[in-house]
Amino acid sequence: MAFVTEEQIQQFHEDGFLVLEEFFTTEECDAMREQMHKIIAKMDVPPHCRTEFSTNDEEQLQAQGSADYFLTSGDKIRFFFEKGVFDEKGDFLVPKEKSINKIGHALHAYDPIFKQITHSSKVQELGRKLGFEKPVVVQSMYIFKQPGIGGEVRPHQDATFLYTEPLGRVLGLWIALENATQENSCLWFIPGSHTNGITRRMVRAPPGTIPCTQFIGSERTYQDSQFIPVPIRKGGLILIHGEVVHKSELNSSEWSRHVYTFHLMETKDTSWSKENWLQPTPELPFPPLYT
Repeated sequence: MAFVTEEQIQQFHEDGFLVLEEFFTTEECDAMREQMHKIIAKMDVPPHCRTEFSTNDEEQLQAQGSADYFLTSGDKIRFFFEKGVFDEKGDFLVPKEKSINKIGHALHAYDPIFKQITHSSKVQELGRKLGFEKPVVVQSMYIFKQPGIGGEVRPHQDATFLYTEPLGRVLGLWIALENATQENSCLWFIPGSHTNGITRRMVRAPPGTIPCTQFIGSERTYQDSQFIPVPIRKGGLILIHGEVVHKSELNSSEWSRHVYTFHLMETKDTSWSKENWLQPTPELPFPPLYT
């Protein structure tokens, strides 16, 4: 396990993100990828559930927000696809393993391999070093970033979608299961941008409303020159503050960029917004990180 120093923790608080190379072993990364192959092999998604993932605001509202499939995925393992991978009949235009954008949002709860990684002793130790007293896991995703078609993720802050009062209680853990480079779409960050709060939120719309979610507020305008690329090798971990601005580009390379990522929330003296799209359920309350 990579040793986390006080200097690194201080750097995280200053920048809003932190790269920890070699946090997971090659064997752990390969086990997650192998498990994902098994999940995809068993995938049987009804045509009406073949929701395409989009990061365009309007398309996102239409494709995801209006779909009960997305809104009720917080306590399930569900499949979200790249744009243009289905024909007009809903049949795959590409091999199904190349069609998926992400799988979420409860891998950490229902799959033994991803549950083991999420609650591993080194993740727990890291949480304690960062000062988390009563953290819970709120969601998890496997992100594919397919060669040639892996869509861009526009500049955003995770707290736009996972809002708490007070802010600063959500942490993303982003695990590179393959080398993430500028060529195959590594993450880009604006260092220090986590100190400016948020100006936009995605919230649940009133019951019966279509789409089921809506954005309130407006996103700030960012310049490309503000971002720095953050490449990372296979097995590395990036800590992502809930308010730091980050993005990724279209993957125009011939190489995929597989990632397992999950979010923690400190529950002590924290309120999880009832307007968030993601809500704990009786079947799956947010599970404690520390076991």
